[in-house]
Amino acid sequence: MLKKIDAIAKDFLEATKDKPIRIISHFDTDGITSAAILIKTFQRLDKKFTVNIVKGLTEDIIKKELKRQPNEVIIFSDLASGSLNYFQNLKAPIFILDHHEIDKTKLNDNIKILNHHLTDDPKANEATGAGVCYFFAKAISESNQDLSPLGIIGMIGDRHESNLSKINQKLVNDCLDLNIKKGLVIYPATRPLRRALEWSTSPYIPGVTGNGPGVMELLRETGIDYNKTLLELNENEMSKLLTAVMVRRTQQNKTEDILGNLYVLKFFNTKEDVREISTLINACSRLGHSDIAISYCLENEKAKTQALDIYTKYKQELVSGLKVAEKMDKIQGKGFTILNAKDEIKDALIGTICSMLAGSPKYTEGTILIGMAYSENNIKISARIVGDEGRNLKEVLEKTIITFKKENPETTAEVGGHHAAAGCLVEKDKEESFIKTLKKELEIEIVKV
Repeated sequence: MLKKIDAIAKDFLEATKDKPIRIISHFDTDGITSAAILIKTFQRLDKKFTVNIVKGLTEDIIKKELKRQPNEVIIFSDLASGSLNYFQNLKAPIFILDHHEIDKTKLNDNIKILNHHLTDDPKANEATGAGVCYFFAKAISESNQDLSPLGIIGMIGDRHESNLSKINQKLVNDCLDLNIKKGLVIYPATRPLRRALEWSTSPYIPGVTGNGPGVMELLRETGIDYNKTLLELNENEMSKLLTAVMVRRTQQNKTEDILGNLYVLKFFNTKEDVREISTLINACSRLGHSDIAISYCLENEKAKTQALDIYTKYKQELVSGLKVAEKMDKIQGKGFTILNAKDEIKDALIGTICSMLAGSPKYTEGTILIGMAYSENNIKISARIVGDEGRNLKEVLEKTIITFKKENPETTAEVGGHHAAAGCLVEKDKEESFIKTLKKELEIEIVKV
C-alpha cells in the first residue's frame, strides 16, 4: 500500500502545481484529524486550499463540489468510497483518501484513490482515514512524521487500536511521543478516577456511569484512592478495579471490551489520554463546531479553551441522551432493536448513543441497534452491532434502501459506513415507510442467519 501511496502523492503534487485545493472531509474524529493532517501538509507546501467538513456526502453536496472542477483539485478524506457512481464522467482527477467499503467496478482513471480494500492484503493494510492521510503526507515529505499524533487520534477515534494491522503498527512506531499501558479502557486515564468513572460512557457501567454516589461506592469497595488516575494504579489496584467493573456488568463476562491499551500522547505540551482527545474532537464537530475541532487539532490555545467548554456540554448531553434512550419505547425483534428518538435526542448524538448502548450489558452479541433522530427535514439513521461478530450493517442498510427506493423512487437516501457501523439520511415524511421496510429487511436477515 505504501508504494501506491507514493504514486498517488506524486500524482497529486503534479495535479496541484498551478491549482488551488478543495479538502472535503467527514465530521467525526477520523475525518477531522484527516483534514488537520492535510491542512498542515498543504500549509507547509504553501498551497492555496479551502476546507469543507460534512456529515455525509449527499447528491446535492457532491454535485455542488464537482462544479468546482477543473478550477480546483478536490481531495476527499475519510469519505467518498461509497459515492463512486457520481464520479463516472470526470473531466479532471479527484483524490480520495479513505477506508470505507468500495465498489471496485465503479473506478476509472480520473479517480485517484487510496483505500486498503483495493490492496492485495486488506487486513494488513487496514487503516483509518487519518492513517491514510498521514502516510500520504509522509510520502510528500518525511518531515511530516510529526503529524503522526493526529493519525493516532484518528485511529483511536475509529476504534482501530486493538489487533493493530501492520500499517497501523507502523503508524504507532512513527509516533515518538506516544506511551502505551495495559489497563481498563476507561478514559481519561490522566484524570482522577472519581471523574473518569462517572463520565464513562464507553464502556457503560450500570450504577456508575452518570452516578456520583455509585462511583464512590465502587472505589470504597476496592480501597482505591478516588483521586488516583488509571495511569497511577499498580497491577493489584488495576485488577481490583477491573473485577468491580465486571461485577456491575453481570450480563457480560468478557473483558475484551473493557481491557486494552491506554494511549497517552503529548498534546499541547501535556500528557493527555488519546481517547479523551478523540472524544473532545468528536464532541466539538457533532455539536456544530468543526472549525474549533480542527483548530484544536492544530494546537491553537484559544480553540483549546473553547473545545473544553463544548466537551463539558457534550458529556452532559450524552448522559442525558443515554437516559432518554434507555426509557423510550423501542421497536424490538429477534436480533434487532430500533430506537426512534424523533426530536428527543440530537441527530449528532444518536450514533454515539447507539455505540454506547452496544457496549452495555443489556444486549446480546450480534444484536443490531438502529438509532433514528430528526435532522431538519430528514431522519438520521445510525446502525451499530453489539460485539465484534454479526451481520454487515452497511449491506443491511443498502438492501433496505434498495427496497425502500422501489416504493419511494423520489428519495435521495444514500448509505455510508462499514461492517460494524453504518448510516444514512431519509426524508422525515417517509418515516413510517422506512421503518416498515427496515423491519422487513432485518427479519429477512434473521431468517438467512
